[in-house]
Amino acid sequence: MKASFRLGRIAGVPVGVNWSVLVIFALIAWALAARQFPRAYPGEPTWAYVVSGLAAAVVFFGGLLAHEVAHAVVAKRNGLGVEGITLWLFGGVSELRGDAPNPGAELRIAGIGPLVSLIVAVFFGGVAAVLALAGVRGLPVGALSWLAGINLLLAVFNVLPAAPLDGGRLLRAAVWKATGDRTRASVVAARAGWVLGVILIGLGLWQFLLGAGIGGLWLVLIGWFLIGAASMEERQARVGSALRGVRVADVMTAQPQTASAELTVGDFVDNYLFAYRHSALPLTEDGRPIGLVTLDRVRHVPADRRAGTTLAEVACRADELVLARPEEQLTDLLPRLSACADGRALVVTDGRLVGIVSPSDISRAVQRSAMRDQLTAGR
Repeated sequence: MKASFRLGRIAGVPVGVNWSVLVIFALIAWALAARQFPRAYPGEPTWAYVVSGLAAAVVFFGGLLAHEVAHAVVAKRNGLGVEGITLWLFGGVSELRGDAPNPGAELRIAGIGPLVSLIVAVFFGGVAAVLALAGVRGLPVGALSWLAGINLLLAVFNVLPAAPLDGGRLLRAAVWKATGDRTRASVVAARAGWVLGVILIGLGLWQFLLGAGIGGLWLVLIGWFLIGAASMEERQARVGSALRGVRVADVMTAQPQTASAELTVGDFVDNYLFAYRHSALPLTEDGRPIGLVTLDRVRHVPADRRAGTTLAEVACRADELVLARPEEQLTDLLPRLSACADGRALVVTDGRLVGIVSPSDISRAVQRSAMRDQLTAGR
């Protein structure tokens, strides 16, 4: 999930927000200010409902951020790199580099998020209780109680034993510990996520038919997301198992053909398109990668603008490139590669381009691994 804009760094980790957060933020603030708070605490001025709804929504997302920061901090302490944190429609995601080295690390990384959400829930619940005992009534206590309840719900939902939820990671850690097989554990957690997704879709449709409206459709949407994410995790687990021990240098195309960023799209089409056998062309300056052009990007340039448009204008920018080292494990690169819109990684040594990795390179590596396993089994 790509961030639409960056908020800065927390604990050394880049934090970003996807545009979809604005949608859910607006829905939460509107639901609280226009419906829930006025019904529960009638008689207050309109501005009070609006301020309370906005404040509760902001603090709620602050709790989501604390949840993800906790994942990132514990992951770093267990030896994993963290690319960043992104808040989006379904909450937040911490982009970790690589997998947990052992079941214990997996347990710690996964468990800290729901624990932080539970602590946040207890904090707001405690403050609400103290205010109530002091005689405070109305919106302040209501907003705090809502924050306590929603963070408790977040903690409980996240510990459900189904990938990609934190509970799925906990289930994977348990199965991994019991069997010693990380791939099998990942598949079990992913299939549990698929089952939970089906259940949520069924429950959402049932609620919708009974008149729940948006609430039922929201459950359907969450269930659909869980099924898609769980299926992807199972595929990644199987591919990761096939590629374990394979280095980037083993699959990359070495010394790929490059071009200057100043080359026009017209020149590229006339002189490179049919002579170049690959669908991606790195742009370099003094041997250092500064961009990446793909045929898909070139195709979107109108014919009458190609002569005046440089490759630099349509290329993937330097800060968007996925870079890898030749000695890096291919399984560590895969998550970054799947998150890249262009699906390629440029391989560098001391900042200079030495190779490129494409989806076809990955496919060939998987096929070779499968053939090796078949030949080994046939002996």
